[in-house]
Amino acid sequence: MSSTSVPARAKTGRLNKLAVAAIVFAAIAAAGLWVFGVAVLAVFAVGAGHVSLNQIQSRGERGRGLAIAALVVGYGIAALALFTTLSYIPGAIRQFTM
Repeated sequence: MSSTSVPARAKTGRLNKLAVAAIVFAAIAAAGLWVFGVAVLAVFAVGAGHVSLNQIQSRGERGRGLAIAALVVGYGIAALALFTTLSYIPGAIRQFTM
């Protein structure tokens, strides 16, 4: 039984530009949570974070920490939005049934 292993790529020293974009989107979304429409940038932060993690792994670039931080902030904003929406529903139901 032979096992094939994928050789690890050497780090090129280049910083992944998409990881930088992801953390910028996440920072703007987090700073603008209370401004209507700005938190939607968290969606772009999550998308760019996932794509940049894939690029970092395949190309051997740096920026994994930035991509993970963007994912944490993006998913945190999504969880906050979900919690806020779910907590709003009972009050809205009470208002419409009275």
